[in-house]
Amino acid sequence: MGLGGDTKAVLLAAGLIFISALLLGAWKYWQMASSPEGLAHPYVDTAHRAALLYSFATLLIASFVELSGSSEAINLIAAFAVIAFFVAAISTYVTQGIRGATENQFREGDEPTGLHQFMWALIVVELAGFSVLLAGFVSEQIL
Repeated sequence: MGLGGDTKAVLLAAGLIFISALLLGAWKYWQMASSPEGLAHPYVDTAHRAALLYSFATLLIASFVELSGSSEAINLIAAFAVIAFFVAAISTYVTQGIRGATENQFREGDEPTGLHQFMWALIVVELAGFSVLLAGFVSEQIL
């Protein structure tokens, strides 16, 4: 039996996030090579590392999608709710790296409008989305 469409979609997302991590690594290297200090902007570094970590986290999500007893629709909604926030976080780091205006977006005066609301939404959606996948896994594979 082949992979389900939901698993294939999540694996494709993992691959796209990973290729973005590789491209961000090239940007990071370029900044390091052209900097007198030999360092990339902190948010370029963060974007690269986050994309690497999120690509592997997305692979983990794909495993839970494949082994879940929930419907493809439920799996896709839960998985892509989480993945959307992964991509949004990486995009925010890339934007901060391009702007180069701050080394800490949480520092007073540097915080963009809505940052804390975004972070709370990220926390809730990531926990809820993965909890749905975990529950589907437990229901199908353990109970």
